[in-house]
Amino acid sequence: MVCSECGLVLESHSIDETSEWRTFANESGDNDPVRVGGPTNPLLSDGGLSTVISKPNGTTSDFLTSSLGRWQSRGSNSDRSLILAFKAIGVMSDRLGLVATIKDRANEIYKKVEDQKSSRGRNQDAILAACLYIACRQEDKPRTVKEICSVANGATKKEIGRAKEYIVKQLELEMGQSVEMGTIHAGDFMRRFCSNLGMTNQTVKAAQEAVKKSEEFDIRRSPISIAAAVIYIVTQLSDDKKPVKDVSLATGVAEGTIRNSFKDLYPYLSKIIPSWYAQGQDLKNLSSP
Repeated sequence: MVCSECGLVLESHSIDETSEWRTFANESGDNDPVRVGGPTNPLLSDGGLSTVISKPNGTTSDFLTSSLGRWQSRGSNSDRSLILAFKAIGVMSDRLGLVATIKDRANEIYKKVEDQKSSRGRNQDAILAACLYIACRQEDKPRTVKEICSVANGATKKEIGRAKEYIVKQLELEMGQSVEMGTIHAGDFMRRFCSNLGMTNQTVKAAQEAVKKSEEFDIRRSPISIAAAVIYIVTQLSDDKKPVKDVSLATGVAEGTIRNSFKDLYPYLSKIIPSWYAQGQDLKNLSSP
């Protein structure tokens, strides 16, 4: 790439990163034209560039392939456990719809824990889920423990909580300082919870403003509980009212917790709920769930 005015060479080697083939609708999906592997992974000792011999599909090359396969299985791959762990983290991330940066951060956290060789004998599913939970917190895209638990291959909330404490302790020992986890705000969950309930844009906007206002008051409830209670209140002030049961299912907060949070928020409703969304009389007519 050369400048037409001064002749300066801006780029001498241009790499075309687009596909080198075209795919048509009538082509079979079994024929994969890709001639390269996946991207390099700096967390693996070989950069993720090792060759894996697949199982034979036909009968003509059974002997050759099976022989190579046996030799491959005899060789020791120090990164085998890491590859399986990264794959499990990737599956959980995809199921939760997380971005690649969170997945990469979770891989880094697991690699640091694995390098210390102190996680053996522990529930690996809980360790992987806890790594993902910490990564979400550090990337300012927090997920609730219930959400992580739903994709954790059977690991319970208690096990994930213990694994999280263990990982944080190990990371602090390695770095010699406290691990920054990021602060959770009720607003971090609002858009996702509102989307689960199918709320209108106007109602979502009112809920977000109400949650932001609630941070100015001393409401001693968890951010998730406040978010669930605000969503319930805002929907009750709209034409599309949501029962507390639906709010509980969408947010993962128990119905009893939503009711108690509602009582804690009630004295501040006139200052929390936007005036353009509801008037004082509407708030007075609001009934407890």
